[in-house]
Amino acid sequence: MPILNNKRTIRAWAMYDWANSAYNLVITSTIFPAYYVAVTSAQDTDKVRFFGKEFVNTALSNYALAAAYLIVALITPILTATADFRGNKRNFLMFFTCLGSLACAGLFYFTADTLELGIICFAVAAIGYCGGVVFSNSYLPEIATKDQQDRISAKGYAYGYIGSVLLQILCFVFVLKPDWFGISDPGLPARLSFLLVGVWWIGFALIPFIILPKGSPNYQRLDRRKIHSGFQELLKVWKQVRKHPSLLYYLPAFFFYSMGVQTVMLVAAAFGEKELNLGMEKLIGTILVIQLVAIPGAYLISGAGRRYGNVPVLAGVVLIWIGVCISAYFISNEYQFYALAAVVGLIMGGIQSLSRSTFSKFLPENTPDSASYFSFYDVTEKLAIVAGLFSFGYVEELTGNMRISTLILGSYFIFGLVLLVVLANVSGKASRLAAG
Repeated sequence: MPILNNKRTIRAWAMYDWANSAYNLVITSTIFPAYYVAVTSAQDTDKVRFFGKEFVNTALSNYALAAAYLIVALITPILTATADFRGNKRNFLMFFTCLGSLACAGLFYFTADTLELGIICFAVAAIGYCGGVVFSNSYLPEIATKDQQDRISAKGYAYGYIGSVLLQILCFVFVLKPDWFGISDPGLPARLSFLLVGVWWIGFALIPFIILPKGSPNYQRLDRRKIHSGFQELLKVWKQVRKHPSLLYYLPAFFFYSMGVQTVMLVAAAFGEKELNLGMEKLIGTILVIQLVAIPGAYLISGAGRRYGNVPVLAGVVLIWIGVCISAYFISNEYQFYALAAVVGLIMGGIQSLSRSTFSKFLPENTPDSASYFSFYDVTEKLAIVAGLFSFGYVEELTGNMRISTLILGSYFIFGLVLLVVLANVSGKASRLAAG
């Protein structure tokens, strides 16, 4: 059965976003950050000891995430090269899903007395999430023609927002109304939410596991002696990238603005809890609004990309992100935080969706080993997150002020914007030469 633009296959692919986005919302964006700050600030100090070494609590969580993303960046090239060769990317998708969902369930046992367990499960869940996204993304050029990739990429993000919001509402009930369930332990609702994320993730992921193709093996194209050296595959991709000016400028731009986008999304809840003392209930409500706003935002930016071109729209969105980082430094009350959160909601899904489809469009024609190209893309993004999270945490530990860290993120967006402007000029000249 043909899978290009097949509605059933596309829905199944989008359902993976539905399944794993619950992790992104509950674990990285709302309940876990608020619970973590509350648990690790119980003694009126933000310092914690992790295996005998002292850290600022939020810096520790940032370092843990940075370590997780670094591990993913290091192992992804080997795994995706193997997946391309053997045509079994679905098996890897299943492995990372099981790893992430079990780690989320393990967070049920995270309390003030089990900090090490909580941090380890937090990091492993991130590895599972990121590893799964690598292989999910690599399906896009296999299931959709280039003219449909913007729309289908946005559809995946929309499914993710809807699914994650539904689970977040259920978790919201646990947190706000624990007495309805006879819960007296104030930390239990949050820990139940972590368990639910694990069950939701693995449960709905069964749909894409059943329907998505196993993968497209390339036995005739790849040297068997090189298959276990995925970094050679990355080198091969890099050599191809150097021949395509659009990719050569796009990837560095993507690296810099991803340092900002991903870090903002990962630290926003901790920022609201630590700097503004919003509390879990207000944070959950805020993030729910962000997710709801992000659904039309993803489609709006996708539509703008079709009308005005992907690169100019990306540049415009990055400019807005610069304003977000500067504004974060100055906000002083919850209403300003809500307004800033609404802006982030409009642009966060759109920039991710458009970035993914822009890269897919820039790929050379008739590219069979798409997983290796998307491995390069994902390694770029993961290294950006590592750099963004580490620098954010390090600056906070150095200055004792999380707000200064937001200005550092703003500088990353500026670098990305400059490179996108250069890319727009290069792409424009290439189009004119082709037309001539």
